[in-house]
Amino acid sequence: MSDLLFTGGTIWTGHDVTHALSVRDGRVSALGDEAVRQGGSVIDLGGGFLMPAFGDGHAHPLFGGLEAQGPQIKPCTTVAEIVAEVGRYAAGHPELEWIVGGSYDPTIVPGGEFDARWLDEVVPDRPVVLRAYDYHTVWCNTPALERAGIKPDTPDPRLGWIVRRADGTPMGTLREWHACDLVLDLVPAKSMDELVEGLAEAGRAMAAAGITWVQDAWVEPYMVPAYLEAERRGELRFRANLGFRADPDRWRGQRAEFTALRQQVDGRELVTANTVKFFADGVIEGGTAAMLEPYADAPHSCGMPVWDQKALAEAVVAFDADGFQVHIHAIGDGGIRAALDAVALAVRTNERWDRRPVIAHTQLVDPADLARFAELGVIANFEPLWAQLDPLQTELSVPRLGQPRADLQYPMESLRAGGAVLSFGSDWPVSSQEPLLGIQIATTRQTLDGSPPWTPDERLGLDDALRAYTWGVAYQAFAEDRRGTLAAGMDADLVWLERDPREVAPLELRHVPVLGTWLGGTRVA
Repeated sequence: MSDLLFTGGTIWTGHDVTHALSVRDGRVSALGDEAVRQGGSVIDLGGGFLMPAFGDGHAHPLFGGLEAQGPQIKPCTTVAEIVAEVGRYAAGHPELEWIVGGSYDPTIVPGGEFDARWLDEVVPDRPVVLRAYDYHTVWCNTPALERAGIKPDTPDPRLGWIVRRADGTPMGTLREWHACDLVLDLVPAKSMDELVEGLAEAGRAMAAAGITWVQDAWVEPYMVPAYLEAERRGELRFRANLGFRADPDRWRGQRAEFTALRQQVDGRELVTANTVKFFADGVIEGGTAAMLEPYADAPHSCGMPVWDQKALAEAVVAFDADGFQVHIHAIGDGGIRAALDAVALAVRTNERWDRRPVIAHTQLVDPADLARFAELGVIANFEPLWAQLDPLQTELSVPRLGQPRADLQYPMESLRAGGAVLSFGSDWPVSSQEPLLGIQIATTRQTLDGSPPWTPDERLGLDDALRAYTWGVAYQAFAEDRRGTLAAGMDADLVWLERDPREVAPLELRHVPVLGTWLGGTRVA
């Protein structure tokens, strides 16, 4: 690895700016005049902006990478477009037993309820299963329902709903864990080569966006060998921390399994396995996020907690005692309170240690719970792209929440001002992995067409948004002494932007090109 010298632009360290940065042996070796004296192969920034590489505090790289191996339905804006793409792909792959794809937009059909018969028109003879982009819902055709044994008299599973037509027959839309798994558990497993290619594709997408560290927030045991093999083959272009998914039905048995997997990963250069992921609840748009008060459009329902509250607390205490960071998906105000209560019990019960628990998404927080994040040392992970009044909000979430509860969503500035650490992520492939797009929304709370700001008091300043995508994610990764800012001795994880984002009109931030990304001093994009 040759020494590098970055010069000819603005270099933002995370605290201030300088004019030069040198890299040696994968680390930043000097800044400013001392960097110029050290020299190296010159990379002329051309008046651009060099900064710490972005991290992603909550994403699903393997899922995102694997989507490239199926029908490309993510860009589709109508049912007809999705059906046509599925039909095209199926016709081109007659050898496949199943047609599997993601991620469709649930807002293009009222209530997000999709009919199996629409897919039957193009693939009547093989099962089709498509994930909605929230990954909490699937749409499948009639052969898939038949393979799964889903009939009119099939009861809803404990954690999930089978959406039905007016006559009681299964429509083809399944919501949440156990319902989706009725079909997904039947899908043939991917080969090792396919899994490694999925991670390679994810790495290309992450590097192109300037991201060098990712919290994989949904890891099943079969994924661990794929990560290790991708690293062995030189196909892994990002650092990853694996978050093992705790199952409410068998978490006690998972304790030894996760500890063994962590030991298997220990010592790797790019992969760690220090986290256990919990789903406290579902999603507001599906009516499954856990609420303190009933949904406005479903007065009989407060959602669908994935865990009994006592069991969640018991499991969080146990994995915390095992030395795992806990990372809890919690979206509704009821789910967030349950997550905070579980962390509070771990703090009271276990020995004191640098635990850094994470609550991911942090969508609807009861005002009474805001101060608890800082008090308990809970990192508030946000997917900032979601903090806008887009169709997902206006068509699904706001009607389900009602006013004024809808305006309590994504309290970024309230939590930051209260002393909580913020980390940003994308939940990719649920939404775009591009940090600059998320930063634009975080700092404007406006849609891409420039609608009036939504809850403008919760806008972040640009420096705070950049910090959440750099230092905040490094802090979440227990790596703030090595990444997230630039100083001598830090990892040379860098991103080069064409322009200084601090000098760009807020609604133009997403258009700033990423010109290069370096992982430990090696260029990956």
